[in-house]
Amino acid sequence: MTTATAGDSKTEVSTTAGSTNGSIPDGSTTDGSIPDVATSDGKATLLSVENVTLSFGGVKAIEDISFDILEGEIRAIIGPNGAGKTSMLNVINGFYHPQQGTITFRGKPRRRMRPYEAAASGIARTFQNVALFKGMSTLDNVMSGRSLKMHRGLFWQMLHVGPARREEIEHRQRVEEIIDFLEIAHIRKQPVGKLPYGLQKRVELGRAMAMEPDLLLLDEPMAGMNLEEKEDMSRYIIGLNDEFRTTIALIEHDMGVVMDLADRVVVLDYGRKIGDGPPEEVQQSQQVIDAYLGVAR
Repeated sequence: MTTATAGDSKTEVSTTAGSTNGSIPDGSTTDGSIPDVATSDGKATLLSVENVTLSFGGVKAIEDISFDILEGEIRAIIGPNGAGKTSMLNVINGFYHPQQGTITFRGKPRRRMRPYEAAASGIARTFQNVALFKGMSTLDNVMSGRSLKMHRGLFWQMLHVGPARREEIEHRQRVEEIIDFLEIAHIRKQPVGKLPYGLQKRVELGRAMAMEPDLLLLDEPMAGMNLEEKEDMSRYIIGLNDEFRTTIALIEHDMGVVMDLADRVVVLDYGRKIGDGPPEEVQQSQQVIDAYLGVAR
């Protein structure tokens, strides 16, 4: 396994004891938004999911789900296949629009939001299946994550001189820092379509990091990886949360990884929430154990 400088300062994430109150207080700010909620341990609620239901025809993918994500935590969403985990992420980042319920992000309730609006508001994500520009280099793929941060118009971009050139240089420096953090400098000029799967996953994480999101959604970031690749990815996720102060919500099937990384865990089964709390509490829940063992219904 390669030696990483990023994330070495934090080798273990402590769990948050006790449940939190994700309710929204009465009253709003002068701009119409609802203030962030501070929990008993002083952390603000970054995102709140309240009574969300998502249906496809007569099939309910998510039914009356409520939970919150605190600022600065790693929040895991787990459950058997078909539990509604990816659908939940798709609701949070605006790809799906729920028939019922509300998503509140940074104190602003919303029922409908397009993915580009979610990205502009500070929500980034990765996908189960790698979604990269296969013909572009690692550097260009990570650089594409800076698009929302670049404000020069098309005219200046076409000329590529003056303000546009200076802006690109500034953003390129930020991208190079991310590449160093993820230890992918040796593949920075290679087309990503020719890279091994584990490195492609790392590049996709880098592109999401380049957006500098307030909330990063990771959909099975370690799917298909071997043990060494999982250990590397775990260190990068810890470093991203610890050093970059990025709040993370992740879906992961490897329970060892979830128990090591997550501050709190929410468990879904057949579109319903069956558990929510610290990892050590959730893993002792008989209802969660039954869901994973496939007990007859």
